[in-house]
Amino acid sequence: MSNSVENLYRLDGRVPLGKALPFGLQHVLAMFVSNITPIMILAAAVGLDSAISAALIQNCMVIAGIGTLVQLFPVWRVGSRLPIVMGISFTFLSLAISIAGAYGMGTLIGAVIVGGLVEGTLGLFVKYWIKLIPHVVSATVVTAIGFSLLPIGANSFAGGQGATDFGSMSNWIVGSVTLLACLLCQVFAKGFLRSLSVLVGLVVGYVLSCFMGMVDFGGLSGQSIIALPRILPFSPEFNVGAILSVVAVYLVSATETIGDTSALCNSALKRDPATREMGSAICCDGFVSSVSGLFGCTPITSFSQNVGLAAISGVVNRFTIGVGAVVMIIGGVFPVIGAALTTIPQAVLGGCTIMMFGSILFAGFGMMARAGFSQRNMVIVSLSLSMGLGFTQATGMFAIFPEIVRTVFAENCVAMVFLLAVVLNLVLPKKVQGEM
Repeated sequence: MSNSVENLYRLDGRVPLGKALPFGLQHVLAMFVSNITPIMILAAAVGLDSAISAALIQNCMVIAGIGTLVQLFPVWRVGSRLPIVMGISFTFLSLAISIAGAYGMGTLIGAVIVGGLVEGTLGLFVKYWIKLIPHVVSATVVTAIGFSLLPIGANSFAGGQGATDFGSMSNWIVGSVTLLACLLCQVFAKGFLRSLSVLVGLVVGYVLSCFMGMVDFGGLSGQSIIALPRILPFSPEFNVGAILSVVAVYLVSATETIGDTSALCNSALKRDPATREMGSAICCDGFVSSVSGLFGCTPITSFSQNVGLAAISGVVNRFTIGVGAVVMIIGGVFPVIGAALTTIPQAVLGGCTIMMFGSILFAGFGMMARAGFSQRNMVIVSLSLSMGLGFTQATGMFAIFPEIVRTVFAENCVAMVFLLAVVLNLVLPKKVQGEM
């Protein structure tokens, strides 16, 4: 196949490395901080020493790159062959802290490994249960994913949740200038520059942050040149209760992967996903998460940030995104690269991602339109979203339920929306009274 820049907007084909690198790097920068943040929070909450914490951050970059490459270039039936970027999932964070705090990291890692095998096996048999998720359910889940990401983008825009300067004037200025640069490039630029609108905004915001003294380069000193990933930093231990809890959250992760796959295919590839593609994406989610456990990391999943980026830029080339995945792996092997990327202020990332997250919402609305606005679909969508999004904003409502229910549903609107949409689709008659 020809080596052409036009292949950037095609799934297959080679792209000159000089062109592929910035587009691939754009995908890495869109998810980099979100990829390492769960591990950083977990390490701090559990009280791991700085050496182990640094090794886990390094490992999570390597495993994200490996997972992305498997998703792009499948191994057997593991991997969807779609431009999906993988990274450490936030979905497991609260449960991971709870298990590691009570039983130790070994028990958490054992549950991650077993749970990943369960999810991966479910992906192999997707054709037997995928009918439970028709277009209207997928559309509702994609819309919920878009809504769930908006607070993440807003918190980053303001400086990052918990930051001492949260909502400061400097963060408002940097976030706004970054967003404006992305928007102007998206609207007025042509050709490749338009497709690089997020990277352009990130560079503009980063340069402005440097001039405003918001970039801390202290973490770059003392970094070793090369450090190989550390395998099995914790000895796996197997606790039935921990495994069951983690498996329940893996099912939630599978629904998010289905939603992300549907959003990507509908928004960037302009088609519905094939059953095989969704099953293979879930296989990658599960089996590579088990590998992630061997690296001492929590499970990985598809990143919605990059779905939004693909929708905005139109760049879906597997080779190009694979270049980005290699950059992630290199960042893990050469710690100074990863340390340099961590200097990007949260406000810059917020300015870049807020529009991308909105594009996922737009994809969900488009999927709803294709599913049709019948009375039955209206009930499924409206009730699932109103209860799923509403109830998870009032987490105290779940206090009467067992801990596993609170863990899965109390703060996870995607899981709540998915369950409600599936149940309503099963119990509502095919013809709701009042429909023609």
